[in-house]
Amino acid sequence: MPSVNIRQLRDTRRLKAWLRAGKTVELRERDKLIARIVPEKELPKKTVKLPDFEARRKAMFGERILPGADIVIEERGRY
Repeated sequence: MPSVNIRQLRDTRRLKAWLRAGKTVELRERDKLIARIVPEKELPKKTVKLPDFEARRKAMFGERILPGADIVIEERGRY
């Protein structure tokens, strides 16, 4: 089990690497164990189901074609 002292905590790259590898790190002060930093267990990623935007658009506007780009170009004028 890797261990670091308080001054070595400044080197967060090494600490993060150990934690990402799943290792528990001991925090020491003058060779006395103060704490253990335990990596969090990786939670399964939840898949998010997005709503059916196409069906919502058809419910609101039917089969109409909305010329959004043309309106924006007209409003911008010379730009």
